[in-house]
Amino acid sequence: MQRIANLIAVKDGQVLLLQKPRRGWYVAPGGKMESGESIYEAALREFQEETNVIPLKAHLKGVYTMVIKEENVKVDEWMLYTFVAKDIEGVPFEETREGKLAWHPIEDLKHLPMAEGDRTNLQFAVSQSGIQYGTFEYTKDFELLHEKIQISIEQ
Repeated sequence: MQRIANLIAVKDGQVLLLQKPRRGWYVAPGGKMESGESIYEAALREFQEETNVIPLKAHLKGVYTMVIKEENVKVDEWMLYTFVAKDIEGVPFEETREGKLAWHPIEDLKHLPMAEGDRTNLQFAVSQSGIQYGTFEYTKDFELLHEKIQISIEQ
């Protein structure tokens, strides 16, 4: 099963997002974990590679199972680990081969074009306490079929 780690940075009421060229969708910078790498190491490495900045005070906010179905049959599945950082150090790239980077008001997460599961997990990551867990089922064209969400908060 593929493992993906991403990280959304928050600073001054804004979030740093990557706009992917293929669909024009917005995502949190991230990517595939390497062999032997922890989810934390992968999130920081991928974020730094894609943004040119260092995330500060990063912590885990979500663990998700992503499922792609075709005619109700599972054709792909991966795990996504979402982190948030409350600050960054450095100046981000404006554009890379991965897409265009830009700061957006947190409120824009409600309406920017993105996968609906990403909208759910990124809004949670920047605005709520605890850790969110979930499963998102999509068509091969990333139309959301079903989502199941749980949240835990340490007392």
